[in-house]
Amino acid sequence: MQLTTTLNKIRQHNPCPNGWKKLLKNLGKTTADDEPLAFSSILDSNGLEDALWCCYTTPEHNRVWRLYAVWCARQVQHLMTDPRSLNTLDVAERHANGQATDKELSAAWAAAKDAWVATETAARETALPAVLAARDAARAAETAAGDAGAKGVAGDTAWSAVAAEGIDAGGVAGGVAGGVAGIAAWSATWAARAVAFDARAVAFDAGVAAGDADAAQSAGDTARKAARATQAAKFREMVGDR
Repeated sequence: MQLTTTLNKIRQHNPCPNGWKKLLKNLGKTTADDEPLAFSSILDSNGLEDALWCCYTTPEHNRVWRLYAVWCARQVQHLMTDPRSLNTLDVAERHANGQATDKELSAAWAAAKDAWVATETAARETALPAVLAARDAARAAETAAGDAGAKGVAGDTAWSAVAAEGIDAGGVAGGVAGGVAGIAAWSATWAARAVAFDARAVAFDAGVAAGDADAAQSAGDTARKAARATQAAKFREMVGDR
């Protein structure tokens, strides 16, 4: 079974005009309807960012959205320097599988937020790209446990997937406010950012030694694009035939 939504559900959430027009055009339609629309079709038409945004339209799939957020965060968990962030990923995953309570999820989220704040403070003091990557990774973990339900749906979907573009660990915390569906998007975004920061840090060190520090920016951009491509492939897998 493919995970689906409908154009009417998407329309009810006020999509951005350009993305909406693009989707209708690529589907060969002019108005919204209630015909099942596969998330993989949205991914093909508009790309990962819009496909993740559409997760808001199907709260019945919150478990999948949270698991996707956790997966995104785990791609950068090697950058997480605080055990509280790692524990948050474990609790968020167990919660999605019905093995942890809302209370446990909320406690883990609070701990992850504290870990993120600590890493953020360290980043300000050192201004090192590597520290920023660790901060982003920590935030990604926090987002995965994001509570939209209790601030909405305490365990349905986290802020956008550990809200998935490159896990600037710092962005994961905001997942709580975005709701479970939003968690997937944010995890993905912050995770991708963390990957980019890490690549820049490595390239910066090598570039300084070689007298070419500008290579760091290019390395970061390349790493982020690769992370996004991997995220898109995983999303397609999770929303495809089940």
